[in-house]
Amino acid sequence: MSTTTLKKIGRLDRPDNNGSAKMFDNPVLERLSRTHISIPIILFFIISGISLYYAVTATEIGLLIGVPVLVLGILAFSYVEYMMHKYFFHMEPDTPIKDKLQYTVHGVHHDYPRDKDRLAMPPFVSAAYALIFYGVFTLIMGDYALYFLPGFLIGYAAYLGVHYAVHAFQPPKNFLKILWVNHAVHHYKDPDAAFGVSSPLWDYLLGTMPKKEK
Repeated sequence: MSTTTLKKIGRLDRPDNNGSAKMFDNPVLERLSRTHISIPIILFFIISGISLYYAVTATEIGLLIGVPVLVLGILAFSYVEYMMHKYFFHMEPDTPIKDKLQYTVHGVHHDYPRDKDRLAMPPFVSAAYALIFYGVFTLIMGDYALYFLPGFLIGYAAYLGVHYAVHAFQPPKNFLKILWVNHAVHHYKDPDAAFGVSSPLWDYLLGTMPKKEK
């Protein structure tokens, strides 16, 4: 897809999508609903580092097995990212509760995609997610979770970084441009396509890649 086509479908920086929504009347809650993108990314890398340290020093799982488990965690996150975006973030708001939930977690982002303070969950929510992931993964796979969790969180951090970049910067003139183009299509042309943000892998495999224009 050409740059001309990208302009035609709507860039992620078009002026009418600037601004920010007021989510809460309470000023404290309103402030807590915002975060700089670097904070959860740094948090995830710190947690990943601690988890890997204990994986290496406190378990008998060698790197020959641990590294593939870590890679599997990255791949698992990419699938969760796709499924959450498609089925939860874009759920049918057929009840008032669903409508409010869908708008709060994702609809507001489609209304104000340039609001950089709402491209990630607040730090305390991100930390709670990491704790929940650790508990679930440990319950399922025991000590292997110490390798799987870092992979999952690295995937999460990559998603946050890519999502921020496609909204904050112009498309690069290399193979990564597809991430910018796909996300622009998702926001401004076809919200039922291009659910993968950090990777188009699952869109390719599950048939939700944007249709090529003739």
